[in-house]
Amino acid sequence: MEISALPLFRGIPAGELPVLLAQASAKKVRFQKGDLLLRRGEETGRLGLVLEGTVHIIREDFWGSRSIVGLAGPGEVFAESYALAGEPLSVSVLAASGGAALFLDAHRLTDARLTANLLSLLARKNLMLTGKMRHMARRTTRDKLLSYLSAQALAAGSSEFDIPMDRQQLADYLAVDRSAMSAALGKLRDEGVLTFRKNHFHLLRQGEERD
Repeated sequence: MEISALPLFRGIPAGELPVLLAQASAKKVRFQKGDLLLRRGEETGRLGLVLEGTVHIIREDFWGSRSIVGLAGPGEVFAESYALAGEPLSVSVLAASGGAALFLDAHRLTDARLTANLLSLLARKNLMLTGKMRHMARRTTRDKLLSYLSAQALAAGSSEFDIPMDRQQLADYLAVDRSAMSAALGKLRDEGVLTFRKNHFHLLRQGEERD
C-alpha cells in the first residue's frame, strides 16, 4: 500500500509527504513474525504506523500469562497514547506476521491535517475496544465466540470471512482457555451454526446447507 493512501495521510498531497515525514523523523522498520517491536516498561516518543502485516498489542501479568488487548493492521497506528503522554509502555507490541511499520515522532506531527486524521484513527480504535469489551462481557466461551464471529461477519458484509488470528491468538484475544474454545467451536459446528477451516469461517442460518 502506498504511504499516501494510508488514513493518517488522507487529504495530504503526495508531494508534501516527504517534508512532513522528515519533520516527524520517520523511520521505516521491517519485521518478521514473532519480532518484538516495543517492550513493556520502555518509554517511546514515537507512534507506530503499520504499512504491511499485523501487530498484536500484548499484556502479560506477573506470572507471564498473555492476553491480546488489541491488534493493528495496514493503515492503523499503535503506541500512540504512550508516545503522546510520555508514559512507559504497559503493553508490548509483537509482530503477528511479517511486514513493515513506520515510526514517527508523535510530538512533531503538527500539521493540522495529520492531527485531524490521527484523531479519526483514535476514535476508530476506541470503537474497536468497545466492541472487544462487548465480546468479553458475554458469560460463556460459546457466547464470546458468537459475539466476535457475528461482528466479523457484519464487518465483512458476508457470512464467509477470514479472521486475522490463529486459534491461540483468538483465545488470548477473548481471554478464554484454548481447549475450551476449541471444544465450543466443535460443538457449534456439530450443531450446524457454523463451519470453519483454520482462520476461515462460514456462519450458517437455520436450514442453510453446510460447506
